[in-house]
Amino acid sequence: MKNQSFFQRIVTDYKILLRNIPSSTILFFVLSVVCANLMANKELFNYKYLALDCGFVFSWVMFLCLDIICKRWGAKASVKISIFALFVNLFVTFSFFLLSKTSGLWGESYNLSQEEALLVNHALNKTFGGSWFVVLGSALAFLSSSVANAFFNFFVGKLITKKLSENSFSNFALRSYISTFLAQFIDNLIFALIVSKTFFDWTWEQIFFCSLLGATCELICEICFSGIGYKILQNWEKENVGNEYINFRKKYKNDKNDGEV
Repeated sequence: MKNQSFFQRIVTDYKILLRNIPSSTILFFVLSVVCANLMANKELFNYKYLALDCGFVFSWVMFLCLDIICKRWGAKASVKISIFALFVNLFVTFSFFLLSKTSGLWGESYNLSQEEALLVNHALNKTFGGSWFVVLGSALAFLSSSVANAFFNFFVGKLITKKLSENSFSNFALRSYISTFLAQFIDNLIFALIVSKTFFDWTWEQIFFCSLLGATCELICEICFSGIGYKILQNWEKENVGNEYINFRKKYKNDKNDGEV
Protein backbone atom coordinates (compact mmCIF):
# COMPACT_ATOMS: atom_id res chain seq x y z
CA MET A 1 0.00 0.00 0.00
CA LYS A 2 2.96 2.32 0.35
CA ASN A 3 2.86 3.35 -3.33
CA GLN A 4 -0.88 3.99 -3.38
CA SER A 5 -2.41 7.45 -3.30
CA PHE A 6 -4.86 8.47 -0.58
CA PHE A 7 -7.82 7.86 -2.90
CA GLN A 8 -6.50 4.46 -3.95
CA ARG A 9 -6.10 3.44 -0.32
CA ILE A 10 -9.73 4.37 0.38
CA VAL A 11 -10.95 2.36 -2.62
CA THR A 12 -8.84 -0.64 -1.61
CA ASP A 13 -10.06 -0.40 1.98
CA TYR A 14 -13.72 -0.30 0.90
CA LYS A 15 -13.29 -3.18 -1.57
CA ILE A 16 -11.86 -5.46 1.10
CA LEU A 17 -14.34 -4.33 3.77
CA LEU A 18 -17.39 -4.89 1.57
CA ARG A 19 -16.00 -8.25 0.51
CA ASN A 20 -15.52 -9.33 4.13
CA ILE A 21 -18.81 -8.28 5.72
CA PRO A 22 -21.48 -10.90 4.90
CA SER A 23 -23.75 -9.67 2.11
CA SER A 24 -26.88 -10.41 4.16
CA THR A 25 -25.70 -8.00 6.88
CA ILE A 26 -25.01 -5.23 4.37
CA LEU A 27 -28.37 -5.92 2.72
CA PHE A 28 -30.33 -5.66 5.98
CA PHE A 29 -28.41 -2.56 7.01
CA VAL A 30 -28.85 -0.64 3.75
CA LEU A 31 -32.52 -1.62 3.46
CA SER A 32 -33.17 -0.56 7.06
CA VAL A 33 -31.64 2.86 6.32
CA VAL A 34 -33.78 3.36 3.21
CA CYS A 35 -36.97 2.06 4.88
CA ALA A 36 -36.43 4.05 8.09
CA ASN A 37 -36.12 7.29 6.14
CA LEU A 38 -39.14 6.52 3.98
CA MET A 39 -41.41 5.44 6.85
CA ALA A 40 -40.36 8.45 8.93
CA ASN A 41 -42.97 10.26 6.82
CA LYS A 42 -45.76 8.45 8.70
CA GLU A 43 -46.40 9.01 12.40
CA LEU A 44 -47.14 6.05 14.62
CA PHE A 45 -48.82 8.24 17.22
CA ASN A 46 -48.90 11.90 18.21
CA TYR A 47 -50.05 13.08 21.63
CA LYS A 48 -49.32 16.60 22.91
CA TYR A 49 -45.51 16.90 22.92
CA LEU A 50 -44.91 13.18 22.38
CA ALA A 51 -44.68 11.74 18.88
CA LEU A 52 -43.15 8.68 17.28
CA ASP A 53 -42.83 7.92 13.58
CA CYS A 54 -42.93 4.51 11.92
CA GLY A 55 -39.27 4.77 10.97
CA PHE A 56 -38.23 3.50 14.39
CA VAL A 57 -39.45 0.02 13.37
CA PHE A 58 -36.43 -0.14 11.07
CA SER A 59 -33.94 2.18 12.77
CA TRP A 60 -33.07 -0.27 15.56
CA VAL A 61 -32.01 -2.75 12.84
CA MET A 62 -29.54 -0.15 11.58
CA PHE A 63 -27.88 0.21 14.94
CA LEU A 64 -27.84 -3.50 15.73
CA CYS A 65 -25.99 -4.05 12.44
CA LEU A 66 -23.59 -1.23 13.28
CA ASP A 67 -22.97 -2.70 16.75
CA ILE A 68 -21.95 -6.12 15.47
CA ILE A 69 -19.86 -4.58 12.69
CA CYS A 70 -18.15 -2.30 15.21
CA LYS A 71 -17.45 -5.20 17.56
CA ARG A 72 -16.00 -7.39 14.81
CA TRP A 73 -14.17 -4.92 12.57
CA GLY A 74 -13.84 -1.76 14.64
CA ALA A 75 -15.43 1.66 14.93
CA LYS A 76 -13.95 2.99 11.68
CA ALA A 77 -15.42 0.09 9.73
CA SER A 78 -18.92 0.80 11.05
CA VAL A 79 -18.58 4.48 10.04
CA LYS A 80 -17.39 3.48 6.56
CA ILE A 81 -20.37 1.20 6.09
CA SER A 82 -22.65 4.01 7.27
CA ILE A 83 -21.20 6.35 4.63
CA PHE A 84 -21.76 3.65 2.00
CA ALA A 85 -25.38 3.22 3.11
CA LEU A 86 -25.88 6.99 3.15
CA PHE A 87 -24.86 7.29 -0.51
CA VAL A 88 -27.14 4.38 -1.45
CA ASN A 89 -30.02 6.06 0.41
CA LEU A 90 -29.34 9.39 -1.32
CA PHE A 91 -29.31 7.61 -4.69
CA VAL A 92 -32.65 5.94 -3.91
CA THR A 93 -34.11 9.21 -2.63
CA PHE A 94 -32.99 11.07 -5.77
CA SER A 95 -34.45 8.30 -7.95
CA PHE A 96 -37.77 8.56 -6.09
CA PHE A 97 -37.70 12.32 -6.56
CA LEU A 98 -37.21 12.05 -10.33
CA LEU A 99 -39.90 9.39 -10.66
CA SER A 100 -42.33 11.50 -8.61
CA LYS A 101 -42.05 14.19 -11.30
CA THR A 102 -43.36 11.90 -14.03
CA SER A 103 -46.92 12.38 -15.26
CA GLY A 104 -48.14 8.85 -14.58
CA LEU A 105 -50.65 7.93 -11.89
CA TRP A 106 -50.10 5.65 -8.91
CA GLY A 107 -52.04 2.38 -9.01
CA GLU A 108 -54.22 3.36 -6.06
CA SER A 109 -55.55 6.33 -8.04
CA TYR A 110 -57.50 4.09 -10.42
CA ASN A 111 -59.79 2.94 -7.61
CA LEU A 112 -60.93 6.48 -6.80
CA SER A 113 -62.87 9.31 -8.35
CA GLN A 114 -60.96 11.75 -10.54
CA GLU A 115 -60.80 14.41 -7.81
CA GLU A 116 -59.73 11.92 -5.15
CA ALA A 117 -57.23 10.34 -7.54
CA LEU A 118 -55.50 13.67 -8.11
CA LEU A 119 -55.23 14.29 -4.37
CA VAL A 120 -53.90 10.80 -3.65
CA ASN A 121 -51.47 10.96 -6.55
CA HIS A 122 -50.17 14.33 -5.38
CA ALA A 123 -49.79 13.09 -1.81
CA LEU A 124 -47.87 9.97 -2.85
CA ASN A 125 -45.59 11.99 -5.13
CA LYS A 126 -44.82 14.37 -2.28
CA THR A 127 -44.20 11.48 0.12
CA PHE A 128 -41.84 9.55 -2.15
CA GLY A 129 -40.35 12.64 -3.78
CA GLY A 130 -39.48 14.09 -0.40
CA SER A 131 -38.47 17.63 0.50
CA TRP A 132 -34.91 18.89 0.36
CA PHE A 133 -34.88 19.87 4.05
CA VAL A 134 -36.12 16.43 5.12
CA VAL A 135 -33.43 14.71 3.04
CA LEU A 136 -30.77 17.08 4.38
CA GLY A 137 -31.91 16.66 7.97
CA SER A 138 -32.09 12.86 7.80
CA ALA A 139 -28.69 12.61 6.08
CA LEU A 140 -26.93 14.80 8.65
CA ALA A 141 -28.71 13.08 11.55
CA PHE A 142 -27.85 9.59 10.28
CA LEU A 143 -24.20 10.39 9.62
CA SER A 144 -23.76 12.12 12.99
CA SER A 145 -25.47 9.34 14.92
CA SER A 146 -23.43 6.67 13.11
CA VAL A 147 -20.19 8.35 14.14
CA ALA A 148 -21.53 8.78 17.68
CA ASN A 149 -22.59 5.13 17.85
CA ALA A 150 -19.15 3.96 16.74
CA PHE A 151 -17.40 6.26 19.23
CA PHE A 152 -19.56 5.31 22.23
CA ASN A 153 -19.47 1.62 21.36
CA PHE A 154 -15.68 1.62 21.16
CA PHE A 155 -15.24 3.87 24.20
CA VAL A 156 -17.57 1.87 26.45
CA GLY A 157 -15.92 -1.33 25.25
CA LYS A 158 -12.53 -0.01 26.33
CA LEU A 159 -13.86 0.94 29.77
CA ILE A 160 -15.53 -2.37 30.56
CA THR A 161 -13.07 -4.83 29.02
CA LYS A 162 -11.17 -5.23 32.29
CA LYS A 163 -14.36 -6.07 34.21
CA LEU A 164 -16.28 -8.02 31.58
CA SER A 165 -14.78 -10.58 29.23
CA GLU A 166 -14.38 -9.11 25.77
CA ASN A 167 -16.22 -12.02 24.18
CA SER A 168 -19.07 -12.21 26.70
CA PHE A 169 -22.68 -11.30 25.99
CA SER A 170 -22.60 -8.82 28.89
CA ASN A 171 -19.76 -6.93 27.21
CA PHE A 172 -21.52 -6.86 23.85
CA ALA A 173 -24.88 -5.93 25.37
CA LEU A 174 -23.66 -3.12 27.61
CA ARG A 175 -21.64 -1.35 24.93
CA SER A 176 -24.48 -1.83 22.42
CA TYR A 177 -27.24 -0.58 24.72
CA ILE A 178 -25.38 2.56 25.79
CA SER A 179 -24.15 3.45 22.31
CA THR A 180 -27.53 2.77 20.71
CA PHE A 181 -29.50 4.89 23.17
CA LEU A 182 -27.10 7.85 22.99
CA ALA A 183 -26.69 7.67 19.22
CA GLN A 184 -30.44 7.34 18.62
CA PHE A 185 -31.09 10.32 20.87
CA ILE A 186 -28.54 12.34 18.88
CA ASP A 187 -30.11 11.19 15.61
CA ASN A 188 -33.61 12.22 16.70
CA LEU A 189 -32.38 15.46 18.22
CA ILE A 190 -30.45 16.62 15.14
CA PHE A 191 -33.34 15.79 12.82
CA ALA A 192 -35.82 17.59 15.08
CA LEU A 193 -33.60 20.67 15.28
CA ILE A 194 -32.98 20.87 11.54
CA VAL A 195 -36.44 19.92 10.28
CA SER A 196 -39.11 19.96 12.97
CA LYS A 197 -37.95 23.10 14.79
CA THR A 198 -37.06 25.10 11.69
CA PHE A 199 -39.91 24.16 9.34
CA PHE A 200 -42.71 22.94 11.63
CA ASP A 201 -42.15 25.23 14.61
CA TRP A 202 -41.74 22.51 17.24
CA THR A 203 -41.26 23.62 20.83
CA TRP A 204 -38.15 22.68 22.80
CA GLU A 205 -40.28 20.37 24.93
CA GLN A 206 -41.44 18.53 21.82
CA ILE A 207 -37.89 18.24 20.51
CA PHE A 208 -36.47 16.85 23.76
CA PHE A 209 -39.26 14.46 24.72
CA CYS A 210 -39.80 13.13 21.19
CA SER A 211 -36.06 12.51 20.85
CA LEU A 212 -36.02 10.78 24.22
CA LEU A 213 -39.09 8.68 23.42
CA GLY A 214 -37.67 7.57 20.07
CA ALA A 215 -34.33 6.60 21.63
CA THR A 216 -36.09 4.67 24.40
CA CYS A 217 -38.31 2.69 22.01
CA GLU A 218 -35.35 1.88 19.78
CA LEU A 219 -33.33 0.80 22.82
CA ILE A 220 -36.12 -1.58 23.87
CA CYS A 221 -36.02 -3.17 20.41
CA GLU A 222 -32.23 -3.45 20.64
CA ILE A 223 -32.52 -5.19 24.01
CA CYS A 224 -35.10 -7.64 22.65
CA PHE A 225 -32.99 -8.64 19.65
CA SER A 226 -29.41 -8.17 20.89
CA GLY A 227 -29.20 -11.92 21.56
CA ILE A 228 -29.56 -12.57 17.84
CA GLY A 229 -26.82 -10.05 17.09
CA TYR A 230 -24.53 -11.68 19.62
CA LYS A 231 -25.11 -15.16 18.14
CA ILE A 232 -24.28 -13.82 14.67
CA LEU A 233 -21.11 -12.23 16.04
CA GLN A 234 -20.08 -15.47 17.74
CA ASN A 235 -20.50 -17.40 14.50
CA TRP A 236 -18.41 -14.84 12.63
CA GLU A 237 -15.60 -15.13 15.15
CA LYS A 238 -15.81 -18.93 15.22
CA GLU A 239 -15.69 -19.18 11.43
CA ASN A 240 -13.07 -16.39 11.05
CA VAL A 241 -15.43 -14.33 8.90
CA GLY A 242 -13.75 -11.10 7.81
CA ASN A 243 -10.23 -12.01 8.90
CA GLU A 244 -8.90 -10.67 5.61
CA TYR A 245 -9.97 -7.13 6.49
CA ILE A 246 -8.73 -7.42 10.08
CA ASN A 247 -5.29 -8.52 8.84
CA PHE A 248 -5.37 -5.82 6.17
CA ARG A 249 -5.93 -3.11 8.80
CA LYS A 250 -3.19 -4.55 11.02
CA LYS A 251 -0.75 -4.47 8.11
CA TYR A 252 -1.77 -0.91 7.28
CA LYS A 253 -1.13 0.21 10.86
CA ASN A 254 2.24 -1.53 10.93
CA ASP A 255 3.26 0.03 7.62
CA LYS A 256 2.12 3.43 8.84
CA ASN A 257 4.12 3.11 12.05
CA ASP A 258 7.14 2.10 10.01
CA GLY A 259 6.73 5.20 7.84
CA GLU A 260 6.07 3.21 4.66
CA VAL A 261 2.61 4.60 3.85
